[in-house]
Amino acid sequence: MNKLYPTDLTDTQWQYIEKTLLFEERKRKHELKEIWNGIFYLVKTGCQWRMLPKDYPKWELVYYYFRKWSFYSEFDLLLSRLRESVRLKRKQNKEPSLCIMDSQSVKWGNNKAPNDIDGNKKIKGIKRHVVVDKNGFLIAVLVTVANIHDSKAAMLLMQVLKNLCSSVKTIIADGGYRGQLAENIKNTFGYLLQVIISGYQKQGFRPIKNRWVIERTFAWFDNDRRLCRNYETRFDAAEDIVRIASIKLLLNKI
Repeated sequence: MNKLYPTDLTDTQWQYIEKTLLFEERKRKHELKEIWNGIFYLVKTGCQWRMLPKDYPKWELVYYYFRKWSFYSEFDLLLSRLRESVRLKRKQNKEPSLCIMDSQSVKWGNNKAPNDIDGNKKIKGIKRHVVVDKNGFLIAVLVTVANIHDSKAAMLLMQVLKNLCSSVKTIIADGGYRGQLAENIKNTFGYLLQVIISGYQKQGFRPIKNRWVIERTFAWFDNDRRLCRNYETRFDAAEDIVRIASIKLLLNKI
């Protein structure tokens, strides 16, 4: 099928996915490339699964593969390989030693979706806790309801990070992660947590080197309408939508 929408994969991008995930070769009614195209279209446009255009396979089939690949952690694997490829292309080490951690509160967009209120930001919905490398590329993500404080979710996020990337040594974070947390993380996971607080309150806002990179990542998320609000009824699905958006970003950089 020819490229119909801007979100559709190019031949080069699809070859990379095929080579990485090693799909079983068998006769299929629909090419797996078209399944991926349907998922990318949904993430970019924010449409409902049932509203996928007729140009793609039936939404039930696209959703089936989304859940299957999620169960087998295929999105994590592809994201990791893509991040490594782009880092090597930039003449960086394959795996990062320095990371940045922060959270993003997101309004709910579905009455069935889990939600609570972030009292600080006055947002009702969920909170995405993420870790990125110095380029802003996603490494780990954890989704909770919005009333969970960053410091409470950090230990769970560190466990996710430990399972995905063993090379990390230092993590940069903002003032929301102050207190006993740094010592707990060091004792449990061996990471050095550096809390950096802006010293420019009187002079007005200024971005802090390195730590501000993660804010650009959140801006990238907002380019995909499926991430502007939370429409997912499961935390794992919400996390996978974030991974897919990051995969789509990195595919354009290989």
